Amino acid sequence: MNARTDAIRQIAQSHPDHQPPATDIDTIFGCDVFSLDILQKRLPKPVFRTLKATIARGERLDPDIADTVACAMKDWAISKGATHYTHWFQPMTGLTAEKHDAFLTPTGEGRVINEFSGKMLICGEPDASSFPSGGLRSTFEARGYTAWDPTVPAFIIGRTLHVPTLFYSYSGEALDRKIPLMRSISALSRQALRILRLFGNDTATFVRPSVGPEQEYFLVDRRLAALRPDLLLAGRTLMGTPPAKGQEMEDHYFGSIPARVMAFMQDVEDALFRLGIPAKTRHNEV
Repeated sequence: MNARTDAIRQIAQSHPDHQPPATDIDTIFGCDVFSLDILQKRLPKPVFRTLKATIARGERLDPDIADTVACAMKDWAISKGATHYTHWFQPMTGLTAEKHDAFLTPTGEGRVINEFSGKMLICGEPDASSFPSGGLRSTFEARGYTAWDPTVPAFIIGRTLHVPTLFYSYSGEALDRKIPLMRSISALSRQALRILRLFGNDTATFVRPSVGPEQEYFLVDRRLAALRPDLLLAGRTLMGTPPAKGQEMEDHYFGSIPARVMAFMQDVEDALFRLGIPAKTRHNEV
């Protein structure tokens, strides 16, 4: 086992894109996330209590605390090397969307300052004509807005602070995949609380579902993928031998994970851990 482990490490380290994996998970886990712990350390106690009530119980956000939260968020992001921020949202395209703005603001004296106000945090105004809207408005008059979602912590990828937001139209229609999901969670909570009251539970204030996703992927050697126009253009196999439908190759979940695949998985896990996302299981697919 030790010889195999050493071989895996040598192969992984020889890969040109390999970064040495962090060994102390406690140190890196959530280090790029503006979590409740960081909020508690950086915010005045009254502001933290108000924001925590919004996060935990869905209470209405007090706009008066936005400047304080934005200043703390900016200082934390800059201390982590961030230079830009973005309102990050999920339009109805199957992809995420973002537009990066620098913290820098000219002072008029040939210098700049870092600025991130409560207004910048709470609301954005992207051009919604670039996104599907179900024909709600004409292209030339389309307008969309992003609103800060305080229930999801901000995080850093690269040198950009990502602020999770909701995306909606001028007249209030949902233009993203997140608003309908949050409305469903709210409706589910109301009915679950109604049932809990019938059983004598008078202390619960909110019921929130928890979901653990499963991620499946195919790894294709870059050199071989470059020879396949179908993979480059469509991202999937359109030609060649049909995939196996059963256990023809006798692969199974419990087989040894190939060394190059293990190196890839470790890189993915390190990125997930830095964003506070726990990854529990890794295995081959059949």
